Amino acid sequence: MPDLGHPQSQAREWFEPLLVVTIMVTSLIVNRDRDFSLFPGRGDDLSESLMKREDEFGSSSSRSASPDGPKNSVDLQRSESGPIDSAKLNIPSRILQKFPFLVEMFYWALNFVAYSMTKKIGAGLYDRYGGHAVTEMAQDHGIAILNIEHNSPLSIFFPVTEVDFQQYLLNGHLGVMTIFNQIYSLVHIPGTVAFLSWYYYVAPNFDTFAIVRRTMTLGNFAAFAIFSFYPCMPPRLLPESFGFKDTVRQEHAESVWVGGSNVNQLAAMPSLHFTYAFIIGCTFLYQSGLLQRLRGGRGMRSPLTSFAYVLSGIFYPILVLSVIVATANHYYLDAVVATFSVTMSFLCNRLWLILLPIESFLLKLLRLRKPRPSTRRVSAPERSVGALEGMA
Repeated sequence: MPDLGHPQSQAREWFEPLLVVTIMVTSLIVNRDRDFSLFPGRGDDLSESLMKREDEFGSSSSRSASPDGPKNSVDLQRSESGPIDSAKLNIPSRILQKFPFLVEMFYWALNFVAYSMTKKIGAGLYDRYGGHAVTEMAQDHGIAILNIEHNSPLSIFFPVTEVDFQQYLLNGHLGVMTIFNQIYSLVHIPGTVAFLSWYYYVAPNFDTFAIVRRTMTLGNFAAFAIFSFYPCMPPRLLPESFGFKDTVRQEHAESVWVGGSNVNQLAAMPSLHFTYAFIIGCTFLYQSGLLQRLRGGRGMRSPLTSFAYVLSGIFYPILVLSVIVATANHYYLDAVVATFSVTMSFLCNRLWLILLPIESFLLKLLRLRKPRPSTRRVSAPERSVGALEGMA
């Protein structure tokens, strides 16, 4: 067997889940409501805390990402209006108010449930139409993608084939391939969880964070739908005659996030890795203040900080694209489709607001009060950057 670089560590089975749990616990602590106590009568006053936050909403209404102003802010719609006596909150509501990031964790648990459902649908279709038929269909789709990329007029946009790029790294750049093998799983789940945790803390306001989260969620569901009805075999599973090598899953060293029963193996189109990377990159570019400067506004960040954000916004998607292609997990067109999917998801992200009545009903049924997000409780320079005004 040729040298494909070092595969992922055998410690993956405990290290990667531990890493995700560590990130989540850290997020809960960092994003906690510091003005609220879990125990009533210990100096906290929810009414005062909420009124302070209402003042923040009012003072920044011109920066709201909602066209209708802060009164239509997603977090405000999802919670009861007006201050209440903190002593009247039940224990679960107090926990939610103290650790509002729990709500975001719940939403991503629902995402995982939705993805599990697509696997069930895929398995059902696989059984109904015969496993070999679905596999052949997925293989045909993968081969068709390669033909579109390299045997059609579109080939001018893809001057380097996927297999040539992989072979270039395998022949003399095994150190880079080893790094790519490690990155492939870590950027997908742990990296995305870390990003959401970070942006919940630094976003100019909760509306801005909610736009990013809704866009990512809608991008997920768009990908899930395509996975279910357009099976596509990744390059690594194509016949050996195509020359691709499975560098990540050498022997039994695949990641718990990218192998076995945790994933749909015939789900190359679109790339969820690049879906997340493109959203994260765009968020970095927005945080840089570049859009405000291009509109003639005055950036509130130092040139060095702005440059770092711009560099990260460009570099990160390119890095992820290089990783998914070099490891033979995706085609170039998988990333192209993901880009269009993210764009449409951003433009349509407010579709999720139709679920607010269901959320309100569940809160009443469970006798819970929706916590006010702690996103606004950041430093003044961060709040001054502004929000995605009028863009969603």
